[in-house]
Amino acid sequence: MEYTLYELAVYFLVYSFIGWLLETCYLAIKERRFFNRGFINLPLHPAYGVAFDILLVVLPTLRGSYLLQFIVVMVVTAVADRMSKALVSRISGGVLGGEEDDSLLSGSRRGLWISLMAAAATYLIYLVLHPLLVALVYLLPELAVQITAGALLIFLALDFVTVFYAVRKGGHGAIPDRKLTSAQKLGSHISDFIWRRLQKAYPGIGSVKEMDGSGVVFARGICFDKLVWVFFVSALIGDIIEMLYCRFTGGVWMNRSSVLYGTFSFVWGFGAVVLTVSLQHLAGKQDRHVFFAGFLVGGVYEYLCSVFTEVVFGTVFWDYSWMPLNIGGRTNVLYCFFWGLLAVFWIKIVYPPMSSSIEKIPPLAGKVMTWVVILFMVCNGFLTAAVMVRYTERHSGQTPPKALARLLDEQYDDAFVERRWPNMKMAE
Repeated sequence: MEYTLYELAVYFLVYSFIGWLLETCYLAIKERRFFNRGFINLPLHPAYGVAFDILLVVLPTLRGSYLLQFIVVMVVTAVADRMSKALVSRISGGVLGGEEDDSLLSGSRRGLWISLMAAAATYLIYLVLHPLLVALVYLLPELAVQITAGALLIFLALDFVTVFYAVRKGGHGAIPDRKLTSAQKLGSHISDFIWRRLQKAYPGIGSVKEMDGSGVVFARGICFDKLVWVFFVSALIGDIIEMLYCRFTGGVWMNRSSVLYGTFSFVWGFGAVVLTVSLQHLAGKQDRHVFFAGFLVGGVYEYLCSVFTEVVFGTVFWDYSWMPLNIGGRTNVLYCFFWGLLAVFWIKIVYPPMSSSIEKIPPLAGKVMTWVVILFMVCNGFLTAAVMVRYTERHSGQTPPKALARLLDEQYDDAFVERRWPNMKMAE
């Protein structure tokens, strides 16, 4: 079943609420008291909504393979939870999100069992509850659902901004009495309300961590700036590695870039980011823990990338159907094994010196260069997406109705696209 963006937005909100509800009930039973454990004030846990939207797109491609579907559910939910905690930790300045990880990626037996139970509950919801929810959404007036979903998304964005401001600017401990001007009262009441809620949910919470006295360091820890450079460098090196591999195994120089301009592989770039955020906390554990996590995360990531390009662009960039133990032609067990080795190599050997080198960049120059890289890659990515979508439209017989489409047809015709990405095929 294919879903529109509007439907995915609705299911994002619904499953964000269901995830929040289940986690709140679990913690209420465990702690014997009720509190909103979420980062935001609304009864929503966006990580569950994002994970479920991904599953709604991916799981139908594995129809009939229940074991593989369950593995994908387990990995996607674990990675979404890990990346959500990392994001909350960074935007809150380390105030939140640092609690112990009890998931598949924790490297512990307890985490594995908890992840199995969470995946079983999620998979059961997908098999039993989701068909009923789809029927309900279709029965409700479409306009009413659209208005409600749009309003909730706006409230979610506003809620996120207010919590972000309160956590970054607020105090800690008991909220002190303050003499405020009339212009400051509303903001102060909102900030104090948020802090009181967070103090109940996270005992011992403090304000944003102060600097440790070592001075300003560019991209300290796993932060946005650090991940931008991890993506950029890995995308560049990964594309070069693939070109060399094609040259020595096939005897030809083949472009493996994901974008129109430059030698950058987005699959390698985003893969490095996913491995860094998901597995960096395993750096101190034995290699087998990193390998096992990398085997699963890498395999599922490659599968998701294949589904993404097919669903969004209608194209296929790799097909392993001819290889033994392949999974829908999108990945295979051998490459999952390579992902495990790559995870160990990345986490144990490559990332530590790369991280140290990035942090040695002068702060001001680093910020400027980071935004230059972001601007270049975003523009490059959007232009590439537009060219691929137009290429698919031309093959489906659609005429260019707009000036942009006509420009793309003239500047990036079929010959250019097929020369730029010789390994690309149209999806069936």
